[in-house]
Amino acid sequence: MQPDPLVKNEDATGKRCPAEGALILVVDDDELFRERPARALRDRRYEVKTAGGFDEALSVCEGDSPEYAVIDLRMPGRSGMELVQELKRIDPSTKIVVLTGYGSIATAIEAIRIGATYYVHKPADADDVLAAFARGDSPPLEPSSMEYRAPSLARAEWEHINRVLSDCGGNVSEAARRLGIHRRSLQRKLQKYPPAD
Repeated sequence: MQPDPLVKNEDATGKRCPAEGALILVVDDDELFRERPARALRDRRYEVKTAGGFDEALSVCEGDSPEYAVIDLRMPGRSGMELVQELKRIDPSTKIVVLTGYGSIATAIEAIRIGATYYVHKPADADDVLAAFARGDSPPLEPSSMEYRAPSLARAEWEHINRVLSDCGGNVSEAARRLGIHRRSLQRKLQKYPPAD
């Protein structure tokens, strides 16, 4: 089996990762979740294009299909799942990592079934994304060298609250209604620092 020319052998930690200069598309409707990893990937000398949704992602890809893509599964309009299918139709060699929020693991697994390489829980940074591409390149029967640590219950709650708040455009009253708690209780939770894993 020939080595992937887009993947250098190892990074500083010994993990396989995309070669410098590879084109990575980052798609997320939330600007913060889109621009933070995009900036970090650019700092690592990758060529990065960003998009806020399905249609924008397709227009960004016209004429220059990315080697790698990072796609949020849950977006307004056409979903990340549909985008995975479309990118694989355009270029089957595109490697895709899907971003999934709390409670959407079944959807992430379905995305892998239709062609995604791996999935990462949100919020994810550039190291998480690159590690996911590396894990996706591992042979299926090779055990992962990365130890999975389940987040604490407090951390999972904090991430869920922040995702709901993001879905509500930062509207605390609406987020509290969706979460089924009082607005003041939600405000107290939001004032706390994120719990350690």
